[in-house]
Amino acid sequence: MELLVALLLLQVTAASSPSHELENFSLRQTIRKRSIKSIDSYQLDSLRPLQRTKRTWVITTIDVQEEDKGPFPKYAGQLFNNKSFNTSVKYIISGPGVDESPEIGLFSIEDDANGHVYVHRAVDREKTPTFQIRFDIVYRKTGEPLDRPLFFKIKVKDINDNSPEFPKEEYSVTIRENHSKDEPVFQVTALDKDEDGTGNSQVSYSLSMQIPLSDGFIFNVDPTTGSILLSGCLDYKTANFFKLLIKASDHGTPQLSSTATVNVAVEDANNHLPVFTSDNYQLQIPAGQEHPAVLRLQVEDEDSPSTPAWRAKYRITEGNEKKQFTIETDADTNEGILSIIKPLSYEDDSEMRLVISVANEEPFFLCKNDIVTFSSLESMNTTVNIKVLQSQHSPRFHPPILIVQKEDSMKPGRVFRKYPAIYPDDVPNKIKYELAHDPDGWLSVDENSGVLTVAKEFDRESPYVNNSLYTIIVHGIDYGIPPQTGTGTILLYLSDISNHMPTLVAPSLDMCDEKIGMPLIIKAKSATAYSYSGPFTFELAEDPEDVKHNWKLGINFGESVELLMLRNLPQGTYLVPIIIQDRQGFSTRQNQHVRLCFCPDGHTCEDSPLPQATVRLGGGAIAIILMAFLLLLVSGILLCQCYMPGSKSKAIVLPQEGEQTLMTYNEESRTSLPQAKLDITDHAALPPVSVETGKEVIAEDDLYATYEAFQARHLNRIIQTVGTLLRNKLYYQDTLEDYGTTYEPYRYAEEGELERSNSFCSISIGSEDLPIDFLNTLGPKFSALDEICRN
Repeated sequence: MELLVALLLLQVTAASSPSHELENFSLRQTIRKRSIKSIDSYQLDSLRPLQRTKRTWVITTIDVQEEDKGPFPKYAGQLFNNKSFNTSVKYIISGPGVDESPEIGLFSIEDDANGHVYVHRAVDREKTPTFQIRFDIVYRKTGEPLDRPLFFKIKVKDINDNSPEFPKEEYSVTIRENHSKDEPVFQVTALDKDEDGTGNSQVSYSLSMQIPLSDGFIFNVDPTTGSILLSGCLDYKTANFFKLLIKASDHGTPQLSSTATVNVAVEDANNHLPVFTSDNYQLQIPAGQEHPAVLRLQVEDEDSPSTPAWRAKYRITEGNEKKQFTIETDADTNEGILSIIKPLSYEDDSEMRLVISVANEEPFFLCKNDIVTFSSLESMNTTVNIKVLQSQHSPRFHPPILIVQKEDSMKPGRVFRKYPAIYPDDVPNKIKYELAHDPDGWLSVDENSGVLTVAKEFDRESPYVNNSLYTIIVHGIDYGIPPQTGTGTILLYLSDISNHMPTLVAPSLDMCDEKIGMPLIIKAKSATAYSYSGPFTFELAEDPEDVKHNWKLGINFGESVELLMLRNLPQGTYLVPIIIQDRQGFSTRQNQHVRLCFCPDGHTCEDSPLPQATVRLGGGAIAIILMAFLLLLVSGILLCQCYMPGSKSKAIVLPQEGEQTLMTYNEESRTSLPQAKLDITDHAALPPVSVETGKEVIAEDDLYATYEAFQARHLNRIIQTVGTLLRNKLYYQDTLEDYGTTYEPYRYAEEGELERSNSFCSISIGSEDLPIDFLNTLGPKFSALDEICRN
């Protein structure tokens, strides 16, 4: 017995030594090679008929718990083979967790004679839940296998060390207001990494928090599936957004949990019916005429604007058996537009009654006992009573409905629009205009002309403004017996509807000043919202007054119109406001900029050095123009005078660029002007040239040119410049006559006798030195000046 104990101690000591481990490793390699042959023979034996054999391996339970705290190495279990009786054997283990990945070195046999298995550290079950280990028994001396190897699976016991996890921390979902309580709003799912089928991985769901809590309404969460359900009906007006905190908990010990946020947005649905603002409408319609947009029916709907729950659908349910009426929806205002598409007959029906219903594009729903119910009550009705009048020559507004957008120029005292009425077949008669409906008093009308003027600032907050729309009704009444009345409706939009308005193709155009009397073509194009809204009507705006004094419109070609200039105007840029109206009644004011300019080739404008003329002139500007006119007139007379006696030569002075003349009033020296240097367009200083000799006078700086070259180069420029000066003087003279103002010449203080010298008075142009047909080339503009010079 003592000898047996000594042998066992010797074996334990040998197992713990490194040399013994190396020996075990070599032994395992040898056993594996032999095992392969043994397995092959075993596979051959398996083909033979099965024979019952006695089990030789006995293994106790090997327990390995996840995240065990030790101490290590820790006993896990024992293995035993019946063939080891009275035989010196050795137990060997190998495989994953021993000498292979994962977890190399996790298991070992500390007592290889008795097969005691130990674990050396904590293990994470979520990483490696099981280990497939091989057990071998060999003769200790020879290393020969004593029995077939045994493959045993070691399972790691799970503990609840993982909480349920949601794939996302926050979710967003949108549902309709008419969402049913039986239909899930959303479903959340959390996963637990602990062992399946145990309480550690079983998850339950609950609602931890809800914001807001409106009138006891709460969401429900299915504890098993995580489906989120409604407990009643939603109300968009009360709450259109909810934030839910969903909790997921496992059933392990200790219990672990996590949360996720679900944002629920509510879309408005149709739980409010459209209601007509009036239960009854009265119309008087002349017989024998079509009337587009004869009536606009307004409705009120408490659902969100511009949604299917708000958009209205109109239908004529009674009174339209002959298909004489149509009704459509205005997409912007949600109004119903009633039109007469076939003329009415006074003889057939002098009185008519229409029943019009309205519903929404989306079905109407109700909430009863916390249950959403779709109702058949989908429409509201109104009646339109129409009195058909006998066909007479009553005034008619064109268009019957005028649509205008608020403009910056619409200030109190400014002209709003001219909205005249006409008679069919151009029957002449006098018409009196009055405002039949202007509840806030924004406009006033001239009873004779129909010109509408802004009376007060347009107030967007006015109670009479509906969806940024203000309605004005104008009556045109003739003086017949009985008097006939025409009705025109103006829809004034305070919001931007420019995409419905026609516009100018080219807001800026050029016109050559040499083509006075030639029309300028102004083109308009359809609005972006309507591809074919033409033909258009054009008219000049009523203000400012000087526009119609200078311009008028000619032939209307439908898509364009002629613009004619009524008088000679100076070069410059002019603003011509034009009212453009399409066939649908949309009317807009557009500013056409016209640049009147000099065209060297008769077609293309050249940048003019003259200052640009403006449309309006103040008092100071008029005074400056008058002074310039007087100075230019005196200069013209001086140019026509003959040269002074005693002069041996006559000099030609080049006119300055533009209309401006620099006159030095404080000149007191006796140096005559012919001896000074004059700037010209090409910046070369030219001297006075003797006309008698026609020879060149050479200056010290050698910058002078011959007279012949100078005359040929600048003759055409002289004609153009003098023509511009004369045209401007005639325009300002006409302006003075139009305004009936006469200015007496101002006498300046005399400073002594006139000094006779070769000054500006001696400068003249000898007719013998100019071309014979020089005066003929100047054109008819110079006939008045020539007459003055001859007299």
